[in-house]
Amino acid sequence: MRFLRRLPALAAAALLACTGLAAGPAAAQDTSAAAAPGFKAPFPCGQRWTYSHHSAEVRRALDFVRSDGGATAGAPVLASAAGTATRHSQPSGAGNYISVDHGGGWTTYYFHLNAFSVPSGAFVAQGQQIGTTGSTGNSSGAHIHYEQLLNGVGQNIVIDGAALPYPGSYHQAHLTSTNGCGGGGGTPFNTWGSGVNVRADARLNAPVVTTLAGPTAVRVVCQKQGDTVNAEGYTNNWWSKLRDQNGFISNIYISHPDAKLPGVPTC
Repeated sequence: MRFLRRLPALAAAALLACTGLAAGPAAAQDTSAAAAPGFKAPFPCGQRWTYSHHSAEVRRALDFVRSDGGATAGAPVLASAAGTATRHSQPSGAGNYISVDHGGGWTTYYFHLNAFSVPSGAFVAQGQQIGTTGSTGNSSGAHIHYEQLLNGVGQNIVIDGAALPYPGSYHQAHLTSTNGCGGGGGTPFNTWGSGVNVRADARLNAPVVTTLAGPTAVRVVCQKQGDTVNAEGYTNNWWSKLRDQNGFISNIYISHPDAKLPGVPTC
């Protein structure tokens, strides 16, 4: 697989190659199987990213970088629809990447991850973080290389029910995410404290997604163990995934006496 990365600030494009993956004709479309899931953008709610495609790409991939002033490197990568995640590694090509099997012949791919956020075989919900954006493998800079496949054949990418264009360079088209923007789900809790950072993962060095200025009503979708946090005489290594903020906070900042929240599943 070959594709060209082009940013306006660069004097010349960098040629990238991702090899060893099944490929079909660039424009091939298979319409014989089940209807597509309701795919959403592979990045958090409200973020604006620009994207590009190169004509030499053998599958109908799009490459995304942030265009809203936020950092691309380390940004959360989200499942664009629910399914079963599998980790992969291809150091000479796609780097660290995840495939998500959505059933009905549909699969999505997320290449060049800096880190994985879920184990192989995990069922992931739409909007759940599956990794962080990176530049592993054969890549000239941090980005999300994203594909939608039907029965192994690359499809023109559709987000929120609309087909995306295929610009030849960045900053010709932009997409604002609606992934993880709310709706039902999650267990209600309140937070305490001020200036509480919501992070991309359950790690103290994970990128900050947002900051809670003061006590906030939140909905927790799942929890997992991560870095140990000490605050106000308490110690806890459990973290909560917040539905609407699309990130994690230490359970220390959830107003509940238990270190592990009752009734909340493990991520």
